[in-house]
Amino acid sequence: MTPEELRSLIRTVPDFPQPGIQFRDITTLIGHPQGFAASVRHLADAARSVGAEAIAGMEARGFIFGAAVACELDLGFVPVRKPGKLPVPSIGVDYALEYGSDRLEIDPGAVASGERVVIVDDLIATGGTALAAAELLRRAGASVDYALFVIDLPDLGGAQKLRNAGVNVRTLIAFEGD
Repeated sequence: MTPEELRSLIRTVPDFPQPGIQFRDITTLIGHPQGFAASVRHLADAARSVGAEAIAGMEARGFIFGAAVACELDLGFVPVRKPGKLPVPSIGVDYALEYGSDRLEIDPGAVASGERVVIVDDLIATGGTALAAAELLRRAGASVDYALFVIDLPDLGGAQKLRNAGVNVRTLIAFEGD
């Protein structure tokens, strides 16, 4: 399936989580066997082309796509977790949200020094979570030069923020203007 065909499988939910927001819901994409498989193949092809040695994904939807891409490429998967979820000593980074802050954590032993880790997630919006994940993975010793997303919301500027931080961004689909 082409990216345009995949786009047609993404449901738009108006006014969620608040009035004026057009929420891009991947539930319909991941529920479509051919669409989900095609999404994973597109992302895996991109990760392969940049020499990925491991794939990282942020909780929760990044786990869906990231783990599938890692499996497709026969690579390890690095889960970037919400705070307090890891049973071993972890390292973390706090980051700003539109209204408050959050934290991401990883097991520092999950990546080898200099390992080329590609971030995979469902959507890039403002970029806060992806930037925090890149910082955290780099702090653990990984080389993080690429991030792959199914959906880009370019008007929110997240992809450009990642690029400004030295992370190349590739996406399958863009929803501009809303």
